[in-house]
Amino acid sequence: MKARGMALAVLTLGFAAAAFAAEPKHETPAGPPNPGFERLKALIGSWEGTGEDGKPVAISYSLISGGSALEEKLGPADEPSMVTMYHPDGATVLMTHYCAAQNQPRLRAKAASPDARTLEFTFVDCSNLSSKDAGHMHHLVLSFEDPDHFSQEWTWKENAKERKTLFHFSRRKA
Repeated sequence: MKARGMALAVLTLGFAAAAFAAEPKHETPAGPPNPGFERLKALIGSWEGTGEDGKPVAISYSLISGGSALEEKLGPADEPSMVTMYHPDGATVLMTHYCAAQNQPRLRAKAASPDARTLEFTFVDCSNLSSKDAGHMHHLVLSFEDPDHFSQEWTWKENAKERKTLFHFSRRKA
C-alpha cells in the first residue's frame, strides 16, 4: 500500500512538472520601431553642463523597467533635483517631468526622423497644476550634436508668458 501511494505521488508530480514545462512562455512583444526612444537611450550615463547663467548642472540617464523607460535625473548645484521619465508610446515618446515647482507636466515628442538629431516635445497636460496660469515646463527640444554632446532647450510657461532656458551637456569621462 505504501509503495502504491509513493508511485501515485511520483506520477502526479511527473504530470504536474510536464504540464508546467509545456505551458507557453509569456513574453512581451516588441513594440513598433521608435527612433526617438532609441536616440534617447544613447544618453545613458552621466553628463555635466551649464545653463545660460553659467552655473554647473549635472544630469544622468538610466534605463529602467526592463528597458521600457528612461529615467533622467537633473541636479543644478543650488536647487532641488528633478526627475523626468521618458517612455515609448507607439511610434512616439511620452515624458513626465517631476518638477521642483511641485507639478508634473506631460509632453509628447513629435514624430522623429530616422536620424533623430532633434526631438521636440509639446505639452499634453499637467497634474498638480494650481491654475492654468501657474508656471510649468511647456515645451522641450533636445538637440544631439554628437555622441558626447547634446543640448536641452526648456520653455517655461507662466501667466501666458514663455521663457526659454538653454542647457549644454558633455558626457562625463570616466
